[in-house]
Parts: sequence; structure tokens; C-alpha cells
Amino acid sequence: MIQPGKLDLTLAKLKKGGAHFEIVIDPDIAIEYKNKKEGVTIKDVLKSELIFADSNKGLKASETKMKELFGTADPLKVAEQIMEHGDIHLTTEYREQIRENKRKRILTLIHRNAMDPRTKLPHPMTRLENAMKEAKVSIDMYQSVEEQIDDVITKLRPILPIKIELLEVQVTIPPQFAHQSYRVIKKYGKIIKDAWGNDGSLVANLELPAGLQEEFLDTLNNLAHGGVEYKVLKER
Repeated sequence: MIQPGKLDLTLAKLKKGGAHFEIVIDPDIAIEYKNKKEGVTIKDVLKSELIFADSNKGLKASETKMKELFGTADPLKVAEQIMEHGDIHLTTEYREQIRENKRKRILTLIHRNAMDPRTKLPHPMTRLENAMKEAKVSIDMYQSVEEQIDDVITKLRPILPIKIELLEVQVTIPPQFAHQSYRVIKKYGKIIKDAWGNDGSLVANLELPAGLQEEFLDTLNNLAHGGVEYKVLKER
């Protein structure tokens, strides 16, 4: 139960038609939901299946207003629209923690996958950190690490010569998991070609950073219950 006067709630807020709507959320799950993590639903995000006009005062939103402005008073459907079109209000400390964790993850992946083409050796972590500061790289807390890494490398290249070790790999996904898996495949690498079988199965060739290979395969196999066929076609 949400107690009136509780000021440390994490909220998603939306102003619509002159009215305010708020939901109380779990910040970690809300980030996963915004990143479209498989299996995360709006029910997981919500700490309370109530729509508020002012959560700190315990003031619930008018059902009449919700029907008028959202076309429904169903709290889950209204909450979905608040998450899609509204703003998540997180503490500054929490935002910085998320960004710092993602910054470290990006640095680790670049260090693991990238090399200086002149020396054929990895760039030291300190050199990468200094280059990231010099390039004034900004980390997006809502985008996944995999979605941001190419942009970060592009911004570092004027400062550091970087070459990424890439693999061309092929994955075959059973039909019952193919459509769910396609979004995961796009997130991890650049799809070179894909083919859908008559039974709904998917065969996709993609360009994948070598250091993401194990994580990529684990993610797909978790989704497809171990039914993924995988092979490396070439190194680039």
C-alpha cells in the first residue's frame, strides 16, 4: 500500500489534457521495460496498480478523466501509456549510478574487443577512459550498452585509432522463438542477411563483436530454451 506523504517514491509522470497522472514504479525494472527487455511487463514495473493524480498525497486519478483522455480506466493500460509518453523521475544519484555502470561496461567491451591497429595491442583502460572524457561522450541511461557502443567508438576514433575484431556468425532459431529472437539479434550486431523458413524458423547472418559472442549466445539460448544453432563463418 502506498502511504500518503511518502516522498522517496520513484515515479513515472505524464501531463495530459491539463491533468496529472502518476504511477509508482520499481526503477530497475522500469529501465529494463524501457529497454524492451524480453519478458518484462508493465505489471512487473508497477509497485502499485493504481493511477495517481498526486501519489505523495495518496490522491488517485479520476476514472472519468482517464476514460476521457486515455480511452480506458484500466490501470495497466493507462500505466503503459504513462511509461511510453511520460517521464521517469529518478533521483540524481540513481541516474548517475546507472550511467556509471553502463560507462564501465562499454569501456570493458571496447578494451576487450578493440585494438590499436598500429601495434595490434589493446588500448589500456586508462587511455580509453581519458579518450572518453576528451570526446565528451554522454551515456544514455535508457539505451542498452550494445546499442550505444558503436556510437561511442565513432566518437573515440578521432582521438584514438581503434579497430574492432568482428566475426560473421550464423544463427538458426526455431519457429516458436524466431520473432522474439529477431530483436535480440538486431541489438547485438549488424544483420547481413536473414531468411525465414516456411515453418517460421529464422536463419540470420550477422556481424558481431568478438567479445560479445558468449553473452549473445547465452541470451539467445535463454530465450529459445537452448534451441539455437550457432556457427562462426569468418573473422573480419
